[in-house]
Amino acid sequence: MTNEAAAATQPFVMNASFWTATVIFLLAYALIVSEKVHKTVVALFGAALMLVLKILEQKEAFHVEEFGVDWNVIFLLISMMVIINLMKPTGFFEYIAIKSAKLGKGEPMRIMTIFALVTAVLSALLDNVTTVLLLAPVTLLIADALEVDPVPFLIAEALASNIGGTATLIGDPPNIMIASKAKLDFISFIYNLTPAIIVIMAAFLFVLKLIFGKRLRVKPELRQRILEMDEREAIKDPLMLKKSLFVLAIVITGFVLHGMLGYEPATVALFGAGLLLLLSGTHEPHHVLAEVEWPTIFFFMGLFIIIGGVVKVGLIKWMSIEVLALTHGNMFATSMLIMWFSAFASAFVDNIPYVATMNPLIIDMANQIWPHLQGIKLLHNPELMPLWWSLALGACLGGNGTAIGASANVIVVGLAERAGRKITFIRFMAYGMPVMILTVLLSTVYVWLRYYVLKI
Repeated sequence: MTNEAAAATQPFVMNASFWTATVIFLLAYALIVSEKVHKTVVALFGAALMLVLKILEQKEAFHVEEFGVDWNVIFLLISMMVIINLMKPTGFFEYIAIKSAKLGKGEPMRIMTIFALVTAVLSALLDNVTTVLLLAPVTLLIADALEVDPVPFLIAEALASNIGGTATLIGDPPNIMIASKAKLDFISFIYNLTPAIIVIMAAFLFVLKLIFGKRLRVKPELRQRILEMDEREAIKDPLMLKKSLFVLAIVITGFVLHGMLGYEPATVALFGAGLLLLLSGTHEPHHVLAEVEWPTIFFFMGLFIIIGGVVKVGLIKWMSIEVLALTHGNMFATSMLIMWFSAFASAFVDNIPYVATMNPLIIDMANQIWPHLQGIKLLHNPELMPLWWSLALGACLGGNGTAIGASANVIVVGLAERAGRKITFIRFMAYGMPVMILTVLLSTVYVWLRYYVLKI
């Protein structure tokens, strides 16, 4: 019997350790949501408390997959950040943005549509946070040249990044976490989520045209400014760009084939990061590594340990029992509950700690329903699979609901404010919440049709 299966079948007792771990967990969540203390500080201190109070042993926190740090997630994130940091100075992303604006022939509505599509595709292949971080400054430049309000463009890109990021294993951190916990490969995400995201993205673009189609109009001379831009001037290092694209192609191919090759996604990404560092000829990699989002990495690490503590004491087991009691063990009802609760929870709470909590909860529910199964047979049970996809769709698309629902949203709001274009919480929500509800409704129909009617 595996550690996870053994833990799931053991009775839990609401003793001092249970209540101590629960209080640490709830206080950490409350502080993360309040933003009074930086989330990384909260996660690391909460993790330290779990260890100091011996709710978790250090060996469990660092070496036991069930309770501790998920190193596959950590090294996948670090490696992709290194690859992007090496690509950034080449000017590749600025080139794409200017080329896209010219393809739109200087028409604001066309540019918004193309930018949304480009953002969604790049978010699926790289990650949504990096994509908006690199495209938003160029968007401000294009909007300034057209003398239009950049806020609708920026919000559209943030929403598109969260939609596109939902399509693949690497597009959004919640998907990386789900893939690692559920032992799902890159192709599984493409096969199960990408068809839904294509439909959702088409609906999103239609909504954009409906809202902004008649409002975004500019004079011909302003459109000419865009057409006169030379995207080739954006490329600062052609040789490094070729090396970067070569390595990125290897990495994406590796992601697609990693299940067949028997490699974890982190191994593929780490190879790509190491290879690109080698090809870049960097004698001192300090500046590349310094630009890795270390606060985010340590936030993940602390969070994994906090969640491990509440898994060990039985809080997650108790929660899973309550969910099953609420849905009477009906898997379709459970799937819908997970999707919609995830959507609204992720709109107001960072979806990363939310998914970190939900992953073991789904596994625990599965252990209670199918106690005779374990390992891959349990995790990939055909009746359980829709729950993983419902969690991914709800958590990733739910992030569009508010300005704090996803990291990409927070970055866009921050960049706009620095540019003197403040995006209020209410203004973002006025665009984001209707889009969130529409996309989750479409996801509901998709999950119902595919897994419970057609059963494919």
